[in-house]
Amino acid sequence: MKRFHSVSINNRSGRLILLAALLLTLTSASFAQQKKKAEQAPLYFPPYGSWEQREPEKMGFDTTELNNAIKFAIENEIDYPVDLRIAILNTYGREPGFRIMGPVIDRGEPSGVIVRNGYIVASWGDIERPEITFSATKSYLSTVAGLAYDYGLIEVEDKVWKNVTDGTFNGPHNSKITWEHLLNQSSDWSGTLFGVPDWADRPPRTGTPDDWQRRELLEPGTAYEYNDVRVNLLAYSLLQVYRRPLPVILKERIMDPIGASTTWRWNGYDNSWITIDGQMIQSVSGGAHFGGGMIISTLDHARFGLLFLRNGEWNGKRLVSEEWIRKATSPSPANSSYGYMWWLLTGSTKWKGVPDSVFYAVGMGGNYVIVDQPNDMVVVVRWINPSKIGEMMTMIVKSQK
Repeated sequence: MKRFHSVSINNRSGRLILLAALLLTLTSASFAQQKKKAEQAPLYFPPYGSWEQREPEKMGFDTTELNNAIKFAIENEIDYPVDLRIAILNTYGREPGFRIMGPVIDRGEPSGVIVRNGYIVASWGDIERPEITFSATKSYLSTVAGLAYDYGLIEVEDKVWKNVTDGTFNGPHNSKITWEHLLNQSSDWSGTLFGVPDWADRPPRTGTPDDWQRRELLEPGTAYEYNDVRVNLLAYSLLQVYRRPLPVILKERIMDPIGASTTWRWNGYDNSWITIDGQMIQSVSGGAHFGGGMIISTLDHARFGLLFLRNGEWNGKRLVSEEWIRKATSPSPANSSYGYMWWLLTGSTKWKGVPDSVFYAVGMGGNYVIVDQPNDMVVVVRWINPSKIGEMMTMIVKSQK
């Protein structure tokens, strides 16, 4: 029984009390309905060619604090020359027989974008300029592997030799390698791909090429080793499965559906063309260690990050399975900070005040695509000093009101 039923209405005062009670009840009910509708409002996904921006204050940020984080990113720009070939040669030039085999373009100024609830709340620099992204490419390669998994073309526990039958995975060691080993960089595959032997990629500071070639091979799955030759081997192996160019697969199934621009490119090497079913197809690279890899804008990076923020769904359409995303962002046995070519916030890589569940793509030169599901955020940063990214993310998270 409602309380106002007991109120007398035999006088003007009583009638006013009753009217006030009725208005209060109706107002409360209307507020509850509006709140429910707001909670059930459809998620925003930017259409092709546009992206709605909203004021930081309206999206739960302190504008001053957020601007301080952006200023921090700009002031802590990576000390790289505009000509990135110089940076690549300075980093990898000591490797035996090293040469740049794929396209490399000059870099631009620092840029970035912060997305909250699907909307852009802040950006800086030229966010439409396509930029080389180095090893952030690996997370795109991982996603192409995820599509193969979702379509039943591969199982991560399967030995790769079952799909790649040209001898690349022959031998007592290489025949043990699974797709998962390639994805979490624990395969210790031994061989030469596109003229580069595995041992020539980031060799030890001591010893000789003879020493490196005679090293004892580690059991697949037991030791993590960052190695671009083996990452390129994953791309090569997936090409054997799809029998179509990987950039075409990515474009059709991911980039076009999420409304990416037409300016991104995924390149391989001048000598990475192979024959598949009588056609010459370029096997792409998983980074720009030797040149190549993804050249992509900050905005397109953000769309890719938003897809993962939404657990693989875009505007009501499932593009990547939640099962795959869960696998890709789970700690690997050989490295708890690494999944399937996504980095995780575990162990020594934690950022103060940032949720442990954050995962991110990262490339040389301070190229980041950061997915923060608890705070419903995607943060893309280009050309920041990598030692400062944790501090910047802490500032962004703290800027929330």
